[in-house]
Amino acid sequence: MGKNVVEKIDDLVKIDTLLVSVSDKSGLEEFIPGILELNPDILILSTGGTHGKLKEILKEKAAHCLKQVSAYTGQPETQGGLVKTLDFKIYLGLLTETYNDDHRQDLKRTNALVIDMVIVNLYPFSDTIARQGVTVEDARGNIDIGGPTMIRASAKNFLRVASVVDPASYPEILAKLKTQNGALCLEDRFELSKKAFEHTACYDRNIADFLAKRTPTQVHACYTSGE
Repeated sequence: MGKNVVEKIDDLVKIDTLLVSVSDKSGLEEFIPGILELNPDILILSTGGTHGKLKEILKEKAAHCLKQVSAYTGQPETQGGLVKTLDFKIYLGLLTETYNDDHRQDLKRTNALVIDMVIVNLYPFSDTIARQGVTVEDARGNIDIGGPTMIRASAKNFLRVASVVDPASYPEILAKLKTQNGALCLEDRFELSKKAFEHTACYDRNIADFLAKRTPTQVHACYTSGE
């Protein structure tokens, strides 16, 4: 049987390590302190503006539980935040399985942590293209790469990881965590996975539809005219 065939999982998975990188920061003021209250030893990995927002929310508690993804991976963010989370340690943390000996060795070899929950929502592509006078470059710059990759990785591994894409889900998730001693069950993670894949599917559909309405000639003219 292949090494990546899963034969055993845990129904309940406690949220000990959390990765947060969001464009829409609404709801974090209640959700993140609520999770921290349930598990004071939780580690929260974050990036860029999200890290700044969480530091503001957590105040003095941030020193104990909040860490920049770049400090965790050892790789600084590229200029303008072009690459922040596309790192081997991050994806080991998202895709490894609990009872796979080879995966455990990979985690140990790289000093990587398993990540139990990802809270990610994407660059506002739809809002961008809805603006009057939007250019191809405006749209291209708002095509998220790291976000969909993290969502898909965590949603694929719903056997162990919770993929959270919608701030409207925060209250229900927090309620479940409170009744399950800081853990989410397989059913919870599976339902979140379905919502996550729907989120990325809609996102990619919007990009594809936008590009489909442009011809190579129009795109070339856009850039060569300085738009």
